[in-house]
Amino acid sequence: MAPRADTDDPLVRALGHVVREVRKERRLTQDELGLRAGIHPTWVSHIESGRVNPTFLNLARVSKGLGIRTSELVSRVEEEMR
Repeated sequence: MAPRADTDDPLVRALGHVVREVRKERRLTQDELGLRAGIHPTWVSHIESGRVNPTFLNLARVSKGLGIRTSELVSRVEEEMR
């Protein structure tokens, strides 16, 4: 289970925004991403909404489910933060 996050944390919100953006670019539903990532679709929703701060393992799973490297996902989050 991922630790709960403060929804006011800009980094967690940026991560959620980027995950949602990439998921939509790939034309995936939250259910499809959850299946590909090996995590429950509810967790995809929680990540995208900034309600949870995923563990590194889950971040890597989400990246794999999205078909991008974890470093690319992190890079996009960093860009979002600028």
